Amino acid sequence: MNGALRAAGRLWPVPVVLVLWELAARSAEALTFPPPSQIAASMHTMWLTGPAERLWLTDAALTNIPVSVGRLLAGWVLAGIVGIALGVAIGRSPLLFRLVDPLIQFARAIPPPMLLAFFMALFAIGARMQISFIAFGIVWPILINASEGARLVDLQHLDTARVFGLSRGQRLLRVILPAAMPKIFAGLRVSLSLALILMVLSELVGSIDGIGFQLLDSQRSYDLPGVWGSIVVLGVLGYVLNSAFLAVERRVLSWHRSAKQTT
Repeated sequence: MNGALRAAGRLWPVPVVLVLWELAARSAEALTFPPPSQIAASMHTMWLTGPAERLWLTDAALTNIPVSVGRLLAGWVLAGIVGIALGVAIGRSPLLFRLVDPLIQFARAIPPPMLLAFFMALFAIGARMQISFIAFGIVWPILINASEGARLVDLQHLDTARVFGLSRGQRLLRVILPAAMPKIFAGLRVSLSLALILMVLSELVGSIDGIGFQLLDSQRSYDLPGVWGSIVVLGVLGYVLNSAFLAVERRVLSWHRSAKQTT
């Protein structure tokens, strides 16, 4: 009950904004900014007019939403694996850090949308191109944070691990990775929001499904409520993914918060 009340307390601005938006849109009568009631009706038609046995989900909802979420998560997981592995290796090797840091700073400064044509030429249009494009665009926050976290491990902790006879692999798993985990989670959270943006961009070019494709198709049909409906779905998806990530982070890093409170 208390959790529901806290959630309601956090979300009270939403209905206020919707009411103000409704009043402003109806008074302005601008075609490009339909009122929320019209957007909700379009979303209902687009996503929730299917048969009851499918929870009223339409073919468009069952096709586009899972495909988009799958691409987003696949690119994010791939970026996480690569970013954490390379970041920890770079952070623990001063020589490797000096050699590759200029390359990392150069690569991460390139706007990912500028490389979309390159990935299309390299992989052709399809899921492999989209996942690779997402992974490349979001790997840098993970890599840099993992490198920073591994580089700043307390030397006393490492010396204590050596005294107790821990091998290099055991020191990595029991000392370095736990110490770097707060930084790693910070990079993963930033990259998750970026993955949503790049997922949409990858689906706007040559795709035949996905939320981004649905948005582009509505735009081509001059269905402005449908365009706004797709944008709302993306916003809800981003909120759900961020909330789920924070729940996992709180559980995994509970020891870190306890340690900070006792110091």
